[in-house]
Amino acid sequence: MKHFKRILKWFVGILVFLIALAYITDYDYILKGVRVVYLTGHTTAFIDDHVYFENETIPASTTPQPWPKHSDFNKVHPTEALVETHNTFGTVAFLIIKNDSIWHEEYAEHYGPTSQTNSFSMAKSITSALLGKAIKDGFIKNTEQPVGDFIPKFKNTGMTVGDLSSMASGLNWDESYTSPFSVTARSYYDDDLAETILNLEVTETPGESFKYLSGNTQLLAMVIEKAAGKQLESYLQESFWNPLGMEQPALWQVDDEENRLVKAYCCIGSNARDYAKFGKLYKDFGNWKGTQVVDSTFIAKSIRPRFEESPEYGYGFWLSNYLNKEVFVMRGILGQYVITIPEDDLIIVRLGHQRGARSDLPFSNDFYTYVEEVYTMLDSK
Repeated sequence: MKHFKRILKWFVGILVFLIALAYITDYDYILKGVRVVYLTGHTTAFIDDHVYFENETIPASTTPQPWPKHSDFNKVHPTEALVETHNTFGTVAFLIIKNDSIWHEEYAEHYGPTSQTNSFSMAKSITSALLGKAIKDGFIKNTEQPVGDFIPKFKNTGMTVGDLSSMASGLNWDESYTSPFSVTARSYYDDDLAETILNLEVTETPGESFKYLSGNTQLLAMVIEKAAGKQLESYLQESFWNPLGMEQPALWQVDDEENRLVKAYCCIGSNARDYAKFGKLYKDFGNWKGTQVVDSTFIAKSIRPRFEESPEYGYGFWLSNYLNKEVFVMRGILGQYVITIPEDDLIIVRLGHQRGARSDLPFSNDFYTYVEEVYTMLDSK
């Protein structure tokens, strides 16, 4: 018993020391990460984690516009390969919209059309759309306007707002999802996101090449807020959530209850039907049922590669020519997708707990399965 008590005292002492060290060295956000992730039985951020963070609420539209149901709604069953993929990776929502009507829709147990699950990096596409809206509204001149016009820290760096949207900033952000000491982990769990961003430096020449960095989108959000003079969640509500007729309120995680800066690179809590409306907006080049919400030239620029050597990315959207079709995609780290294929008037939304294995291709394996099997379903009718 004495031996056990001695070990327990050592353990408690070491634990207290490590906690104190975390606070002294400004790594106390790791403690929150441990509490939110590991003490809830997870190993990484997860789709229902919004309850552990502060959130801003984006109200539903005052004039909701439900998707109509297709005449063939749910008449075709998912293929065996699709069912297996759903089961393997924990799909919670799967939506096929054909000709602007819901052709197929299914949800996992405990999830449904109103479930608010984490967008993760699909929020980057939405933040980039807000850039387009800010340009249309005259708050920002164009994609070539210097970031330094809004954030003095980055004056004379040559970095433009378009560089942030297209992932070509040259910032020294470490896009690591495994190290608890990375700036990515700090930005997710720490309580002052602006401070984290303003500690970054431009260490490579902006505008020369694609390099995916979440910090780009967060800095873009700060630019948009400064330019528009509005909190980003409010600007999202008035720019898209209300005019696009979003049926449900959404959440947007913020860094803490005092600063309340939204995590613009991630963490919008919404549902498959409302996420899909961004696919339709971009498919129709910014026109929403007769109203030009975002300029068509900005949309066209967004869904084309900026850099020839990096054809997988435009401005805020991932790109693919899979099956010889031009595809643009909103994408989140755990296999969140809004896949839009304009030539077939097709939008596929998948939300879930995990994604497939990484490959040499721009997308993980599950993405290609979703596209292939949806076409198999459509062809079987």
